[in-house]
Amino acid sequence: MPSGSRLECPPQRVLNAFGVPGEPERLPGGSAWHCGDLVFKPVADRAHALWLANTLSGLTPPGLRIARPVRSRDGRWIVGGWTAARYLTGQPEHRYDEVVSGALKLAQAMGGLPRPPFLARRQDLDTLADRIAWGEANVPLEERKGGRWFEVLAVARKPVGSPDQIVPVDLLGTVLFDDAEPPGIVDFTPYHRPVEWGAAVAAVDAVAWGGADIELLRRWSHLPEWSQLLLHAVLFRLAGNALNPRSTASALDGLRAAAASVSELL
Repeated sequence: MPSGSRLECPPQRVLNAFGVPGEPERLPGGSAWHCGDLVFKPVADRAHALWLANTLSGLTPPGLRIARPVRSRDGRWIVGGWTAARYLTGQPEHRYDEVVSGALKLAQAMGGLPRPPFLARRQDLDTLADRIAWGEANVPLEERKGGRWFEVLAVARKPVGSPDQIVPVDLLGTVLFDDAEPPGIVDFTPYHRPVEWGAAVAAVDAVAWGGADIELLRRWSHLPEWSQLLLHAVLFRLAGNALNPRSTASALDGLRAAAASVSELL
């Protein structure tokens, strides 16, 4: 089966390797499958998957639940192109302050981790967008897909003094809420940026695509260099939208709203 397939479920030999009986049920909104008390995900990047499994297996951020990775019966994190983690109850909700807080807690828990080598080798469009946003790459961006907004906002970009570390990104939709239980973290994408930048990306994403307003951004303005981190976050998303051949008009509409809100705080 092709790695990363959204159509096929984990084969029986993978379920057997993790000691899970029963029929897998595909979870909505992605390529993950629920079987027993585990969730199986196809592996697109082996180095990333191994790093994430090793990291999440030992991480204990206060006030968060973690979908703990599970080894197979013979001790492997990956079997047949699939990883497994404990199933967490809950659903994504519009509790965006808690998502921002979760991003901060997760980043703080990873503060002492070294930069994993695979980050330097990663070549996906979001990685390029990140480098463009931070002035580390200069690539023309299509104006009608976000490049014009990028040009307008980029002139306000200033150096950020906080040191870089591993931070979680892409948390919108991957933080689960279950009544009074702590927020549950089921996935994230690591970047090497200032500790509060992942929180800034989560806040920008909530404004762009989650229905949040500028007050969410203002409520976190006590964080160091917050306005610049928001600016770099919205530049990151604008660059990513401009680079993505499958970007949509509605995604850009949301980014325009986020860009306008961020510009008011600069």
